[in-house]
Amino acid sequence: MRLNSTSSSRHILSLIFLIVSTLSPLPLQALPDAAKARAQVHVPRLTAPPKIEDFLDMKPRGEIAQKMVKVEGFTQYIPHDGEPATQPTEVFLGYDDKNFYAVFLCFDSEPHKVRGRMARREKIFDDDFVVLDLDTFHDQRRSYQFQSNPLGVQSDNLWTEGSGNDYSWDTVWHSRGQMTDRGYVVWMAVPFKSMRFKPSEEQTWGIELWRSCPRINEDSSWPKISTRIEGELTQEADMHGLSNISPGRNFQLVPYVFGRSYRALDAQDPAGPRFVSKTFDPTAGLDAKIVLKDSFVLDVAVNPDFSQVESDEPQITLNRRFEVFFEEKRPFFLENADFFKTPMNLFFTRRIADPQFGVRLTGKKGPWGLGTLFADDEAPGKIAAPSDPLFGKRAKFGVLRLQRDILKQSNIGLIFTDRELGSSSNRVVGLDGRFRLTSSWVAEVQGVTSTTRFQ
Repeated sequence: MRLNSTSSSRHILSLIFLIVSTLSPLPLQALPDAAKARAQVHVPRLTAPPKIEDFLDMKPRGEIAQKMVKVEGFTQYIPHDGEPATQPTEVFLGYDDKNFYAVFLCFDSEPHKVRGRMARREKIFDDDFVVLDLDTFHDQRRSYQFQSNPLGVQSDNLWTEGSGNDYSWDTVWHSRGQMTDRGYVVWMAVPFKSMRFKPSEEQTWGIELWRSCPRINEDSSWPKISTRIEGELTQEADMHGLSNISPGRNFQLVPYVFGRSYRALDAQDPAGPRFVSKTFDPTAGLDAKIVLKDSFVLDVAVNPDFSQVESDEPQITLNRRFEVFFEEKRPFFLENADFFKTPMNLFFTRRIADPQFGVRLTGKKGPWGLGTLFADDEAPGKIAAPSDPLFGKRAKFGVLRLQRDILKQSNIGLIFTDRELGSSSNRVVGLDGRFRLTSSWVAEVQGVTSTTRFQ
């Protein structure tokens, strides 16, 4: 037995504490206060869901449609930052007890040139499309984005300032789209149970609305989003009027039972081949998801079945000196996956290849974000030779991630990971921070130390 310990970046750890101690006393007004000039919108509660048919004349018809609040005045993000959009867009917003609604009326001077194809989910970005962006915690750090092309084909993702888009996240929501002789209409209904937000009677969310017109290379938005300011959510609008909403009793249980019988030829002994059979080979398992206090999510998996998960995209590995990267698509690992992210990624869930049991708790309370995970993995013991001491043993993984919002769109975080296999182990501790210095400058720092013990 020997101990191999690497303590890297001690100076970087000291730098983190130095920066935090230097920045913490700064008053909030040391940074530009965009909230004073931030756009505002008040959304009404509806007594019934709006219908896309009420908007196909490119204006609202009917009592419900006319109660929705109208948002207009889109400005260009690209190519001409801040100028009025060349193709006008109007968006009508509202909500009821179960869903948030957005109806996009996308006017076009050349409607026959609008791009819209029936495509696979999340394969719409060569088409015209619109985006509903909701910052449900109103912290200007992460948001839910819902996209649709003119035919209602969906895409969705999580947006995190500093990390960008995470398209591995998928949820249940509804969309319809239809082209008209003046452009196209997109109708969206997002269930509250598909999002996480603070458990309070009165809600204020951040909102951004986007439209992309690829044939003229134009992206436009409401409110005005400028390329000259670092970050997008720092420029969002404030959305008021949401009250008495909740994801409800969100409890999902997905059990499965599988059985097989087989008879196969065993030809390992050429001199005496024989048939082997098994009359019944059963297996069972389940996945469960429980939403706690509207903003925390508990995921549990027991002998999970990932056979229905979308297969990985093929990658060329010939003469490749580095490991390939496969995106995580297994449902157990997807909820709030961005909570575990750090500037330099330290936790890759695809390392947990064949879990027999796993539990995750993720969520946010006030300025604190939490991510915890425990899982085992049978894969290392399966690939070991029978003579190997690790044969038949399971690896165990434990992860803890804490993040604290500070100052204005800044945060500091701690991550701890532990992997145990037999008498071997690897532990990593990291501190990181993201600090918004001005409207266009952001600093990111990270320090890591690791300890490895092996046979």
